[in-house]
Amino acid sequence: MWAEGESEGLQTLGIVVVVCSSLKLLHYLGLIDLSDDKIEDELEMTMVCHRPEGLEQLEAQTNFTKRELQVLYRGFKNECPSGVVNEETFKQIYAQFFPHGDASTYAHYLFNAFDTTQTGSVKFEDFVTALSILLRGTVHEKLRWTFNLYDINKDGYINKEEMMDIVKAIYDMMGKYTYPVLKEDTPRQHVDVFFQKMDKNKDGIVTLDEFLESCQEDDNIMRSLQLFQNVM
Repeated sequence: MWAEGESEGLQTLGIVVVVCSSLKLLHYLGLIDLSDDKIEDELEMTMVCHRPEGLEQLEAQTNFTKRELQVLYRGFKNECPSGVVNEETFKQIYAQFFPHGDASTYAHYLFNAFDTTQTGSVKFEDFVTALSILLRGTVHEKLRWTFNLYDINKDGYINKEEMMDIVKAIYDMMGKYTYPVLKEDTPRQHVDVFFQKMDKNKDGIVTLDEFLESCQEDDNIMRSLQLFQNVM
């Protein structure tokens, strides 16, 4: 049986990985550097000549300024000349950051969360809208986005099978650096911990309301949501 200290917090890991992975994607695409001075320098760049259609609309829909959107768009277009990222490219990006594991399954789930229109590609608008939520959204917005990631079949609930798939995907992505060392029944134990905490009425599924309530009662989760609040 696992000690409480060994099992606590895995339910927060997926939330942290969402934010961290999104930041890694931003860095990989050349949009920001992870050092503080580089981030500041990037925001001081001059305006790009080409302005994407609907920039004012994106400014109204996100928590980014017009100048930040221009910087983001220039980096996105430089690295993605076609203006879109498909799932295969998305998976290749994550493989770069998790060389000791297999990030393909988690990247698949995350790609589907970014691809809100289910077109099979992520456009700049999709990317910046999600990034706005993850970096500067309200607590409810961030948690709703994460719930949607966990709700793999999009039926409005998280069941144990879905959570098991997410946990396994996280462990596969982390590879040999998982701690504690992965045992055969480890994913199931963590799923059980998740449901003991989140499934308030013990009906075998976690609703959005239950997820929101449970997360907001957890100080670790609340702190994790603030990690990259001021990254840009």
